[in-house]
Amino acid sequence: MLTCQKPLFSLPEAIHYLNGASMSPLLKSVEEAGIQGLLRKSQPHTIHQEDYFTDVDRVRQLFGQLVHVPYERVAIIPSVSYGMAIVAKNLNARPGQHILLVADEFPSDVYAWEEVCQTQAISLKTISRTGDGKSWNEAVLDAISEETALLMIAPIHWSDGTRFDIEALSKRCRETGTLFVLDGTQTVGALPLDLTEVSVDALIVGGYKWLLGTYGMGLAYFGPAFDEGRSIEQSWINRKGSDNFRLLMAYTTEFRPGASRYSMGEQSNFIQIPMLATALEQILAWTPEAVQAYSEALVRPHVAHWQELGFWIEAEAYRSSHLFGLRHEGLDMNRLRTELERHQVYISTRGTTLRIATHVYNEAADLEALTEALSASL
Repeated sequence: MLTCQKPLFSLPEAIHYLNGASMSPLLKSVEEAGIQGLLRKSQPHTIHQEDYFTDVDRVRQLFGQLVHVPYERVAIIPSVSYGMAIVAKNLNARPGQHILLVADEFPSDVYAWEEVCQTQAISLKTISRTGDGKSWNEAVLDAISEETALLMIAPIHWSDGTRFDIEALSKRCRETGTLFVLDGTQTVGALPLDLTEVSVDALIVGGYKWLLGTYGMGLAYFGPAFDEGRSIEQSWINRKGSDNFRLLMAYTTEFRPGASRYSMGEQSNFIQIPMLATALEQILAWTPEAVQAYSEALVRPHVAHWQELGFWIEAEAYRSSHLFGLRHEGLDMNRLRTELERHQVYISTRGTTLRIATHVYNEAADLEALTEALSASL
């Protein structure tokens, strides 16, 4: 099992950072890659034609290894909303069909469908929360039909870590001809995801959380359903032959192979791309399986105590260990805020849920400080 990796980060010793689901810290190696990128940009004569492509392809290859897909099907995107906009632009639904979401979804995964619902005369259907993860999973599965044009879901709910059975959902979507799209932002890098075992049409991932990258850089996988689709931008760099700068005026309607057509303009960011590559290399060295096991070992000793204090936590079979939620009907949020500050514990509040996120930079003392703060707030 992994040991604590906090020395690889620049987090202060005195704080207990349990908020990587909001924004991850940077590895020291990623910081250094960014600094070197800045210095490289100050010496533009050292940047050559091939450099616009080699580092980008390296990132695509690393992400492909992480989720087990060919790198040609990976696109560089600036945000989850950008990736979802690509899905919306290429959705071909019949009038009267619906897009299926779960309740309390992240806003970018909701707003993405407003325009397409109007233009294609389809509706948005939301599956409300039920009493527990098991029954919520069953409700989502039961809601998928031939009238479901698209199911957009995350492997775990972004607010409380409730796990969804994406294997079962994928199978059902294939039976009904439903487009299946995952938001992997709160999953990829910390929880194993093998797309050779789970058939999805698209996977959209923000880079600044569990991929340990920067804000404004993400990655996406687009399957065969998106071949020959319509991109958001018409960037020169995504066109066939763009790697030969001398012939850029030989305009073409053809794109570079695979998902390249969906990559954002100015994707060859000489600062952020090397940072993301360095982060992905480290994640692959750890493995998501090891990250999840490490988080589980941190969390497990405290679950019974939290329940004794009156906190709700999802059943183990339906929650992740790197991100999970706690709820308490009698909790005084002002008092909790005071105790968290006093103990220097950093978490998020999403709705009525306390969202806790653990990673390899955390140690037992962080969970102990959280438990002390929770106890003192009641």
